[in-house]
This record gives sequence, C-alpha cells and structure tokens, in this order.
Amino acid sequence: MLHDPNSPTTQGGSTATERLGTPIPNISTASLPERTTTSLAGAAVPQPATDHPWDEAAEGWNRHGPLVSEWLRDATRAMLDAARIGSGSRVLDIAAGAGDQTLDVARRIGTSGQLLATDISARSLALAQDKLRVAGFDGVETRVADAQALDLAGAGFDAAICRLGLMFCRAPLDALRGVRAALKPSGRFSGLVFAGPQHNPCIATLVSTARRHAGLPPASPGEPGTLLSLGQTGLLAELLETAGFVDVEVRAMAAPMRLPTCQDYIDFVRTAGLPIMAILAPLSAAAQAGAWRDMAAQLDQFTTPSAWVGPNELLLFAAARPASLAEMDYPASA
Repeated sequence: MLHDPNSPTTQGGSTATERLGTPIPNISTASLPERTTTSLAGAAVPQPATDHPWDEAAEGWNRHGPLVSEWLRDATRAMLDAARIGSGSRVLDIAAGAGDQTLDVARRIGTSGQLLATDISARSLALAQDKLRVAGFDGVETRVADAQALDLAGAGFDAAICRLGLMFCRAPLDALRGVRAALKPSGRFSGLVFAGPQHNPCIATLVSTARRHAGLPPASPGEPGTLLSLGQTGLLAELLETAGFVDVEVRAMAAPMRLPTCQDYIDFVRTAGLPIMAILAPLSAAAQAGAWRDMAAQLDQFTTPSAWVGPNELLLFAAARPASLAEMDYPASA
C-alpha cells in the first residue's frame, strides 16, 4: 500500500475491501475529480482525488510493523520462496500494505530487479514508500489500485505476491484473473490467506463479539470479501485453477501471534482492525469500551505463564501462469 505525494507514482482507482468480518463501504471513483501523476515510463496517469476507509488504519498497521513482521516472518519467507523471487526478478506486490513484505522483496531482487507495490489505500502506500526510502530502495514503483482491477495485463512480471489481501476481495476470481494476466508465461504467483474460523479462534471471537455488542446478527465466515472467506477446504485451489493457473499448491501453516499480554493484542486490533472499529463506531464510548473488555476477557484464555499466544493458521498458496499459448487462452476477467 504505497504512495508518496512527493514522488512519481502510477495510480489507479479504488473500491471496497473488507477485513475482520465486516464490509468496508464501497467508494466509487467514477464521478470524482482526477489529478495526474507520472509513471516510471513517463506517461501521465490519472489518479482519483479520494481517500479510502483503509487509510484510517494505515498508521496503526505501520506502527505495529515490527509486530507483524515477527508474526509473519516464516510465512513471508515461505511465500517469497514459493514465488521463486531472486536477484533481478520483476515482482508485483498486491495489497502491499505499509510495505513490510515489500521491503523483503526489494532486498531479494536487488538493484537489478523491478518492483511494483499496489494497494487500495494511498496513505498506506505513502508509509511504505517512506519505509523503502529509508532502507535505500528509492526505485520501487507504487500504484493505488483495487486488487480486483489491477489493469496490468501484458506487464510480464516474473512473480506476484499477495500477503493477507486476497480474502478481502468480494470477487476473488476477478483478482486472480488480473494477476494471471500481469504475469509472463510460467510466471509465479504466491500468497497467504487465513484458514477457516476453527483454526483462527481469535479472529472469530473478535468478529462475533463486536457484532453481538453492535446488535448485528452473526456473520458467515464464508461471506465474500471477509477475513476468513477463503478458508474453506479446497476453495482456494479451485479458484486458482478456474482463473487459469497451473501447478497449484495450497498448504496450511501455523502462525501464532506472540505478545507480552492479551491487552497488547487488543491494542493492535483497536488501531489497525478497521472493520472491528467500524462495527463498534455507532456505539457510545462506554459501550465500545465494554465490547473491548469483553473481547479481552474471552481472549485471555490464550495467556501462558510467559506470554500471550494467539492461535492463527494461514494457507500458503502457489501457482503459475501456463507456459503455452493454448493453455493461456483464458479471459483476463469474466
């Protein structure tokens, strides 16, 4: 998620995403005024003059960057290995967020590689751009774009990644077809999503408790665009194959989150978990505080003598764009 208002970027439109089990309102860019930026190729690219709701959580995600980096360290390494990213690779990072894994990619590809980071939140991309600049990676290109409308067909990337972003797409098949179209023949795509609610009790508790306090009915974990929407057994592989990918592999990875206390986890969600915040937003301050206390009381069951350890399970997926023209006869979107 990366946009530096003082640096050239390429930018696209934005629509809705969802996290932690509740929809984020759609933002249509069709009637908004546009401002122009410049791509790496020198072409003027229109940019809708709008913000996205996820901009509100960008600071929280960035501030908790070290926590997220440690939590997802092994999973991120496995994702980059599955995409076969190395020195000189041309890589697309989809739903890049505040740039934690983008920085990992930049280190792998070195100065001979190319990297485009996209996200629906311009504010998150700005924070990622700053992070990359401080680390000495000034050449990373960024674009504000919905993962379901990348508009990068024919770009010929060697690899694409998407860490904990694909499940937020209401139309994941559109997103996957767009990724395939952006890859070169035999190009690799890998990413991470959350497994089902039975393997992610912390997330399930957050969602169900917030909705109960807000007077909302229980949410289906399989509702498109929500945090656990791709956790159903076999669903992710089926979507990848339907989108035209081959050599599809999906495997589960345990990814427990370790923090000093349960309250540290609650503080993380309160500043970075926009959908939970959005569910509780209509409530009074006192009612919101009561909801957070209820969540903490339930999640305290994961406190150990030495730390709080919240169970999480991820699904690591990897696939490739077909090598032959005949196999690649799929629409970029349909």
